[in-house]
Amino acid sequence: MRPARWLAFTATLSLSLGFGAAEAQPEARFETNMGTFTILLDTEKAPVTVANFIRYTKEGHFNGTVFYRVVPDFVIQAGSLGADGKWRALHKPIALETSLSNTRGTIAMAREEKPASALAEFFINLSDSNAKGLDAKPEAAPNTTGYAVFGHVTSGMEVVDAIAAAPIGGGIGPFPDNYPQKPIIIRKVTIGVAPVPGPVTPQPDAPATVTPPTAPPTQTGQPPQQAQP
Repeated sequence: MRPARWLAFTATLSLSLGFGAAEAQPEARFETNMGTFTILLDTEKAPVTVANFIRYTKEGHFNGTVFYRVVPDFVIQAGSLGADGKWRALHKPIALETSLSNTRGTIAMAREEKPASALAEFFINLSDSNAKGLDAKPEAAPNTTGYAVFGHVTSGMEVVDAIAAAPIGGGIGPFPDNYPQKPIIIRKVTIGVAPVPGPVTPQPDAPATVTPPTAPPTQTGQPPQQAQP
């Protein structure tokens, strides 16, 4: 039996579990053949995107799909390509929400050039430098540029990094040069409830340290695009 935290997320979740609306936050647990990682979903800043992701998850859309694009120091991408080589059926595109930044460990939606074109493809950012190229342009109208971040990894980032380090060049999918040589399979994605944080005990200030500046990782590849079936 699964722990209570992995109970299915519903619209009445906060009431049924006794949490206040501001306290109950959904999280997604990814079980892959390389390990498990968990992502906290941001319903406040990206409500439409999170609802879309939860809908696909509850339908089992991501179960048995693969990470078909791996670009070190940039992104790992997945969504609708099954381990059997077939594309999954998709719902209509959703509106673009770009209130959050594409920093390391965040999850965002891939899309085509048109802003409101994201379907089910998603990617996990591997570098803080992604924000420069993937965030919304400050001078543009709201939600017309950039890629929609809708959560961040809260545990298992070492699994994400292991996926990013997998040998590529498998020659399959929309990015054949970046397809892993050995398939990386998402066995199951489950929606649950994130634990409510407890009180934080103040800690004494640590001595200040100075970290020498380092050059940002070289970003390779192009901004993630929505793969077509």
